[in-house]
Amino acid sequence: MQVLPQSVDDVSLPQAPAPTAHDTVVLNVQGMMCAGCVRTVEKRLAQVEGVVSATVNLVTEVAVVEAESGRLTPADLAAVVTEAGFPTTPRATEGDGTDDLKAWVDRKRQEQRQQIQRLTVAVGLLVLSAIGHLKHFGWLTVPVLSDLWFHGLLATVTLLVPAREILVDGWRGMRRLAPNMNSLVALGSGSAYLASLVALAFPRLGWECFFDEPVMLLSFILLGRTLEQRARFRAADALRSLVELQPSSARLIADPTASETAQTGVEVPTSYVQTGEWVQVLPGEKIPADGVIVVGQSTVDEAMLTGESIPVLKQPGDSVAAGTLNQTGAIALQVTGTGQNTLLAQMIRLVDTAQSRKAPIQRLADSISGYFTYGVLSLAVLTFLFWYFIGLPLWPEVMPAALGMAHLDHTMTATSSTVLVSLKLAIAVMVVACPCALGLATPTAILVGSGLGAERGLLIRGGDILEALNQVDTVVFDKTGTLTLGQPSVTHTQSLPETLSDQDILQLAATVESGTQHPLAVAIQAAAQERDLPLLQAEDFATEPGLGILATVTWQDTPTPCILGNRPWLEQQGITLAEAVLTAVQALEQNGQTVVYIGLGSDLVGYLAIADPLRPEAASVVQQLQNRGLTVQLLSGDRSTVAQAIAAQVNLTADQVIAEASPQQKVAAIQTLQAAGHTVALVGDGLNDAPALAQADVGVSLQASTDIAVDTADVILMANHLSGLLDTLDLSHATVGKIRQNLAWAFAYNLIAIPLAAGILLPTLGTSLSPAAAGGLMAFSSVTVVGNSLLLRRSQAIPRLTPGI
Repeated sequence: MQVLPQSVDDVSLPQAPAPTAHDTVVLNVQGMMCAGCVRTVEKRLAQVEGVVSATVNLVTEVAVVEAESGRLTPADLAAVVTEAGFPTTPRATEGDGTDDLKAWVDRKRQEQRQQIQRLTVAVGLLVLSAIGHLKHFGWLTVPVLSDLWFHGLLATVTLLVPAREILVDGWRGMRRLAPNMNSLVALGSGSAYLASLVALAFPRLGWECFFDEPVMLLSFILLGRTLEQRARFRAADALRSLVELQPSSARLIADPTASETAQTGVEVPTSYVQTGEWVQVLPGEKIPADGVIVVGQSTVDEAMLTGESIPVLKQPGDSVAAGTLNQTGAIALQVTGTGQNTLLAQMIRLVDTAQSRKAPIQRLADSISGYFTYGVLSLAVLTFLFWYFIGLPLWPEVMPAALGMAHLDHTMTATSSTVLVSLKLAIAVMVVACPCALGLATPTAILVGSGLGAERGLLIRGGDILEALNQVDTVVFDKTGTLTLGQPSVTHTQSLPETLSDQDILQLAATVESGTQHPLAVAIQAAAQERDLPLLQAEDFATEPGLGILATVTWQDTPTPCILGNRPWLEQQGITLAEAVLTAVQALEQNGQTVVYIGLGSDLVGYLAIADPLRPEAASVVQQLQNRGLTVQLLSGDRSTVAQAIAAQVNLTADQVIAEASPQQKVAAIQTLQAAGHTVALVGDGLNDAPALAQADVGVSLQASTDIAVDTADVILMANHLSGLLDTLDLSHATVGKIRQNLAWAFAYNLIAIPLAAGILLPTLGTSLSPAAAGGLMAFSSVTVVGNSLLLRRSQAIPRLTPGI
């Protein structure tokens, strides 16, 4: 067993943070196309005086801003981003906090319907442009459609109508000195169009018109973005599904326990339902609010909230959650939570927040993307200058090949101007570069990964947590309520003085524990209720997490200090434990039972033994973690003999157990592991685990844990099943793997495609990319990244969550 510092003073603890003076503002940002746009928005927000930090997500179109309290309003920040060229509105804070998400889902659905029109337009443009190419191959000449003037008109219409938004946004970006992906496309297609106009107006220059190039280029761009948007829409399936789970109406009824007559009820919008009212839910309907069943029984499908596909039997007294599906019977429930206070609303907020938090691995891509567009423009200029002044004079024989390849094997004259060849190569460089792939590599994978987690009952607070999980090499478990079921019961009561009975000891203990919800306290209170023992009058409660409770109890008409807790706590209060007591207690602890001592005044008056059964899956989960090469430890505030008994049941050795640890010492134990170079995940559930959960690299909590543990944890297992930890680790490995694949593809694509478009193979192989082919490759690159992220859904490395037992 590991040794802990003897005193809290021996421990180096993190200083408690000062109360935050920051406001969090969430903005809905439209018009972002690539990572360059993200950097522009973040930079503009960071420049605002009073802004502490700003994080922008390209896929979810959200900016999360931390600002000094009271200095800025959401409207002020939205105005700054709007002035930068990205229409922005503050996310609503009224109601249940999900109205904007509903609006976002509706807007995305509307965009999906519009995508069909864009897809038709893009395909139509490609067909018309391809028909024009048939003439150059000598295959087919179609009247009108093969005419140069038709293609000039087609290019003009393309630029003015379907591609107008791209050109306008690209021009605005350049005017603001913040060029983006649209700026590159606008420059490329606009240059090709203008060069063709010059060739048409001044035929003596010897240039060839290539109106079909900007048409094909823009067609590929439109086609690629359509496919990309459809893929992004699918990537957000989990968040959309959660938002759409929210019922729109509820059936209010009178108190069903007051009358046995059938009630028809009245339909009202869910937002009008208040806590304490009664709601009727028929088979096949969604439950409109969190509540407790008072009449009826049914099976309820909770799969979307917990990941468990097996319906759960619900009877009077059982809790149900908003958004779950009532299946077999009519039930009436009393509402306990509405709006933003429902479990579903909390999940939606957590998933939405998680998908807005960046993973550290994204920092390199963001840093490069911020300067990417400037670099590409510089390379395009250098490409033009190189070929005009050096390349073509040095290798004049490549000019026919350059013109032919650049125009998809059109027959071009060798006397065409070197300006045209150099221009085409520069245009190809501008168009083939794809900052979008870099910008989408991480957020799309995180979007799919965190969404998959939510579907399977694993709430992960952000991409940074997913990445940290991938690096975890040590897993530390709390004991009570984590490795054990957290449903302890009193197995033995022992009074010491003859003047007190066992019932007196239990009554005193239940009185002192009356204001606590710790599993041991609940067990003591339940045992007292079973014996119909009334609580005594008590006041001046003082709780020391991990040690015990002190209160002043009116005992035999006299206010007397009553101390309840473990041995160190009683000794701190000046109560000495006799050797005979310690010997008797040792036998109980060796059987895995927890002993709680009761002191009255300055004397020990008795003790209770409480047993908490091991979770059925605990031993298997610990074994699987060890099989993966992870170090597993048990960290408990309980007596060492009890902790050792539980550890033995999950096949942990004595040196893997840290016992009798106060909350501060739990933090110290985590710090010690981290100082040794370990990345630590702590699985805990209680108030005394909260500091250690915050200290750990990844804090994991069960959904049934205390509120403070859930609020502090980075991962919440909604099914209250430890196997969810294995699924979370699998999900992390798969998601980070996809991120790395996406980034590798994005970097490799640009490293290969840009030199190829610049004509690096012209002198040796006589090949290069046309602007149209470059546009097609660029679109393909973005679609590939998003599509690869979507493959997470088919990953065999992420099994379905094991049903809870």
